[in-house]
Amino acid sequence: MKNIFKISALLFFLIMLTSCSEDLVEKVQVGTLKGIVIRKGTNQPIKNAKVFTTPSTETVFSKEDGSFIIENIPLGDYSVRAELTGYLTTFQGINLKNTSQVVSIVFEMSDDDSLNSSPSVPVLLSPVDNAVDQPLSIDLTWDCNDADSLDVLKYTLVVKNDFDSNVIEIKDLEEKHYFLENLKFGVTYYWQVTVTDGINPAVNSPVFRFKTSTTPNNRFHYVKKMNGSYYIVSSDEENVTFQFTPFDKNSWRPRLNQNSRLIAFLRTVGGNAQIFTANPDGSNPFQVTAVPIAGFDNAEIDYSWSKNGKEFLYANFAKLYRINKDGSGLQLVYTTPDGSFISECDWSYDGSKIALKTNDANGYNVKIYIIDLLGNTVKTVLENVSGAAGGLNFSVDGNLLLYTYDISGHQEDNYRQLNTHLFIFNLLTDENTDLSAVSEKPDGSNDLDPRFSPNDADVIFVNTSNDGISAKKIVKVTLQDNERTDLFPDAEMPDWE
Repeated sequence: MKNIFKISALLFFLIMLTSCSEDLVEKVQVGTLKGIVIRKGTNQPIKNAKVFTTPSTETVFSKEDGSFIIENIPLGDYSVRAELTGYLTTFQGINLKNTSQVVSIVFEMSDDDSLNSSPSVPVLLSPVDNAVDQPLSIDLTWDCNDADSLDVLKYTLVVKNDFDSNVIEIKDLEEKHYFLENLKFGVTYYWQVTVTDGINPAVNSPVFRFKTSTTPNNRFHYVKKMNGSYYIVSSDEENVTFQFTPFDKNSWRPRLNQNSRLIAFLRTVGGNAQIFTANPDGSNPFQVTAVPIAGFDNAEIDYSWSKNGKEFLYANFAKLYRINKDGSGLQLVYTTPDGSFISECDWSYDGSKIALKTNDANGYNVKIYIIDLLGNTVKTVLENVSGAAGGLNFSVDGNLLLYTYDISGHQEDNYRQLNTHLFIFNLLTDENTDLSAVSEKPDGSNDLDPRFSPNDADVIFVNTSNDGISAKKIVKVTLQDNERTDLFPDAEMPDWE
């Protein structure tokens, strides 16, 4: 009996031991939690964020790439928490149901705006406040700091002036500078910078100011080409320049008139070439003509301005017109008797005679001659020749006429010139001087678009290869010694007044 009791007790103990062992196995079944901590809105990884669970298991910190892992988490429901100074604490719930289960989560942590500092007030760097004689293109620079290194600062620049009501506003700048272009001469500009970090209220700088230089008294104007369109440049003899007309307005053939203190030029309007005037700084452009200037090729046509600056002469195919600079008083002056096109004209300083170049629709069958104001021909300079010609310009006394002629006599559909020379024709003696020959024009090149200097001591013109595609340059030849001097590279259609 005693043995039976011992055996029963032993069996009961073994059963209880087995039951306890099974409970212990169930309690140690575990899973794994993986995740990454990033900044909300930018997805930048956040390191050193504290990650832990409730109920408590293990506390870990996110790595350089924002990742973290907690292993051997007993199965069950947990609240997982991520916290780091400067960010709002974030919670996520997970459920581990199966042994060896891996749960992945992403914490997007938002900035704790209550701890975020405002950016500093933007500080002027350049130009200095109240600077004067500033160029028409200027780099506005400033400095600004933010104690919160992860904040992205964005700037708004506002520029006003004392000339008109135009306001320039540039938003969302991330660099601490802005290159301001196409300013006006003699104008005071006011500029202010506003900075925001996207969290705190925007911070404004003081209002700074600077004044541009006055309009220079440039006597040279010429044309450059960009993307198939012409624009005009104003320059002094040292090639200190500014852009007179904008890139998006096809403008060419500048002519300065000292008496009116205006500059005339041609501009395309609705497919037609019209005469415009503007102030020496390019402001207040005014369309003079309604009947357009027209000939066989817009790039070859030219017009003339009276010395007193009150009237223009220009041609529309076979007709020569006279018009006041304000656009009034249009008069027909002359019509070619054979219907040939008038491509160029020049008016003598005393207003007594007009030089004309006529040609057919292809630019050939050229005739250069002088008429009086009644339309009578008083002198023929060039006729009955093959090849291209042009470039009419009277000397100050009206006794010399400058022109060009392609002595090769070459003619083709694309109006290519092979050997164009400058000539000076003396209207008193009928003597003709080949200026290109005596000044040793480079072989294989053309001399084009000549103009006398204001004192008739020099001639300014364009020299370029006869291949029709090479760059053009503006050259000066001194009449006393026939010496050539390069003035302006990559330029054409010069004016010197």
